[in-house]
Amino acid sequence: MPLVEPGRKVPAFSLPDQEGRTHRLKDYAGRPLILYFYPKDDTPGCTKEACAFRDALPDLKKGKAAVLGVSVLDTASKAKFARKHMLNFPLLADPEHEMADRYGAWPKKSLYGRTTVARRRDNVKVDGHAADALRAVDEL
Repeated sequence: MPLVEPGRKVPAFSLPDQEGRTHRLKDYAGRPLILYFYPKDDTPGCTKEACAFRDALPDLKKGKAAVLGVSVLDTASKAKFARKHMLNFPLLADPEHEMADRYGAWPKKSLYGRTTVARRRDNVKVDGHAADALRAVDEL
Protein backbone atom coordinates (compact mmCIF):
# COMPACT_ATOMS: atom_id res chain seq x y z
CA MET A 1 0.00 0.00 0.00
CA PRO A 2 1.37 3.48 -0.79
CA LEU A 3 2.24 5.91 1.98
CA VAL A 4 -0.59 7.99 3.40
CA GLU A 5 -0.35 11.43 1.81
CA PRO A 6 -0.67 14.70 3.77
CA GLY A 7 -4.27 15.91 3.84
CA ARG A 8 -5.68 12.36 3.62
CA LYS A 9 -7.50 10.52 6.36
CA VAL A 10 -5.36 7.98 8.13
CA PRO A 11 -6.44 4.36 8.51
CA ALA A 12 -7.99 3.38 11.83
CA PHE A 13 -5.97 1.11 14.09
CA SER A 14 -6.41 -0.88 17.27
CA LEU A 15 -3.24 -2.36 18.76
CA PRO A 16 -1.97 -3.30 22.23
CA ASP A 17 0.90 -1.46 23.89
CA GLN A 18 3.68 -2.78 26.12
CA GLU A 19 1.28 -2.97 29.08
CA GLY A 20 -1.49 -4.74 27.14
CA ARG A 21 -3.67 -1.63 26.84
CA THR A 22 -5.38 -1.21 23.47
CA HIS A 23 -4.87 2.06 21.61
CA ARG A 24 -7.18 3.21 18.83
CA LEU A 25 -6.92 6.15 16.47
CA LYS A 26 -10.18 7.55 17.87
CA ASP A 27 -8.58 7.74 21.35
CA TYR A 28 -6.46 10.62 20.03
CA ALA A 29 -9.14 12.61 18.23
CA GLY A 30 -8.64 16.36 18.35
CA ARG A 31 -4.94 16.34 19.18
CA PRO A 32 -1.70 15.90 17.26
CA LEU A 33 -0.57 12.29 17.13
CA ILE A 34 2.96 11.35 16.21
CA LEU A 35 3.10 7.81 14.92
CA TYR A 36 6.54 6.53 14.22
CA PHE A 37 7.28 3.12 12.84
CA TYR A 38 10.55 1.46 13.73
CA PRO A 39 11.98 -1.92 12.71
CA LYS A 40 12.85 -3.64 15.99
CA ASP A 41 12.92 -3.10 19.76
CA ASP A 42 16.22 -2.42 21.50
CA THR A 43 18.48 -2.07 18.48
CA PRO A 44 20.97 0.82 18.56
CA GLY A 45 19.18 3.15 16.13
CA CYS A 46 15.69 2.34 17.41
CA THR A 47 16.83 2.85 21.00
CA LYS A 48 18.38 6.21 20.19
CA GLU A 49 15.20 7.32 18.41
CA ALA A 50 12.89 6.10 21.21
CA CYS A 51 15.02 7.82 23.86
CA ALA A 52 14.91 11.07 21.87
CA PHE A 53 11.09 10.90 21.82
CA ARG A 54 11.15 10.06 25.55
CA ASP A 55 13.23 13.16 26.24
CA ALA A 56 11.12 15.37 23.95
CA LEU A 57 7.77 14.18 25.32
CA PRO A 58 7.36 16.95 27.94
CA ASP A 59 7.73 19.60 25.21
CA LEU A 60 5.49 17.65 22.82
CA LYS A 61 2.80 17.42 25.50
CA LYS A 62 2.79 21.23 25.75
CA GLY A 63 1.36 21.13 22.22
CA LYS A 64 -1.09 18.40 23.36
CA ALA A 65 0.74 15.88 21.15
CA ALA A 66 0.91 12.16 21.87
CA VAL A 67 3.61 9.80 20.65
CA LEU A 68 3.11 6.18 19.67
CA GLY A 69 5.95 3.95 18.51
CA VAL A 70 4.92 0.99 16.34
CA SER A 71 6.95 -2.08 15.41
CA VAL A 72 6.53 -5.72 14.58
CA LEU A 73 7.64 -7.41 17.78
CA ASP A 74 5.19 -8.56 20.49
CA THR A 75 4.05 -6.80 23.68
CA ALA A 76 6.57 -8.68 25.86
CA SER A 77 9.43 -7.33 23.73
CA LYS A 78 7.92 -3.83 23.93
CA ALA A 79 7.61 -4.08 27.74
CA LYS A 80 11.26 -5.11 28.11
CA PHE A 81 12.40 -2.31 25.77
CA ALA A 82 10.27 0.31 27.57
CA ARG A 83 11.48 -0.75 31.03
CA LYS A 84 15.13 -0.91 30.01
CA HIS A 85 15.10 2.64 28.61
CA MET A 86 12.38 4.19 30.84
CA LEU A 87 10.23 5.00 27.81
CA ASN A 88 7.30 7.20 28.79
CA PHE A 89 4.98 6.64 25.83
CA PRO A 90 3.15 3.63 24.37
CA LEU A 91 4.89 1.19 22.07
CA LEU A 92 2.34 -0.63 19.93
CA ALA A 93 2.81 -4.25 18.94
CA ASP A 94 2.10 -4.86 15.24
CA PRO A 95 3.53 -8.39 14.88
CA GLU A 96 1.95 -9.08 11.50
CA HIS A 97 2.76 -5.50 10.35
CA GLU A 98 -0.92 -4.99 9.43
CA MET A 99 -0.93 -1.38 10.64
CA ALA A 100 2.40 -0.67 8.97
CA ASP A 101 1.02 -2.12 5.74
CA ARG A 102 -2.14 0.02 5.91
CA TYR A 103 -0.05 3.13 6.51
CA GLY A 104 2.37 2.24 3.75
CA ALA A 105 5.17 2.21 6.30
CA TRP A 106 6.36 -1.32 5.76
CA PRO A 107 9.32 -1.42 5.41
CA LYS A 108 9.49 2.36 5.86
CA LYS A 109 10.56 3.45 9.33
CA SER A 110 8.64 6.63 10.02
CA LEU A 111 5.31 8.34 9.46
CA TYR A 112 3.53 11.14 11.26
CA GLY A 113 -0.20 11.27 11.37
CA ARG A 114 -3.45 12.38 12.92
CA THR A 115 -7.05 12.24 11.70
CA THR A 116 -5.66 13.66 8.51
CA VAL A 117 -1.97 13.50 7.82
CA ALA A 118 -0.33 16.85 8.51
CA ARG A 119 3.25 15.85 7.78
CA ARG A 120 5.00 12.78 6.49
CA ARG A 121 8.69 12.09 6.80
CA ASP A 122 10.33 9.41 4.71
CA ASN A 123 13.79 7.96 5.25
CA VAL A 124 14.28 9.85 8.49
CA LYS A 125 17.56 10.05 10.33
CA VAL A 126 17.50 8.96 13.96
CA ASP A 127 19.42 12.07 15.00
CA GLY A 128 17.01 14.97 15.06
CA HIS A 129 13.81 12.95 14.45
CA ALA A 130 12.21 13.87 17.79
CA ALA A 131 13.22 17.55 17.40
CA ASP A 132 11.73 17.56 13.91
CA ALA A 133 8.47 16.15 15.32
CA LEU A 134 8.42 18.88 17.97
CA ARG A 135 8.82 21.55 15.28
CA ALA A 136 5.96 19.99 13.31
CA VAL A 137 3.67 20.00 16.37
CA ASP A 138 4.56 23.62 17.08
CA GLU A 139 3.58 24.51 13.49
CA LEU A 140 0.10 22.94 13.84
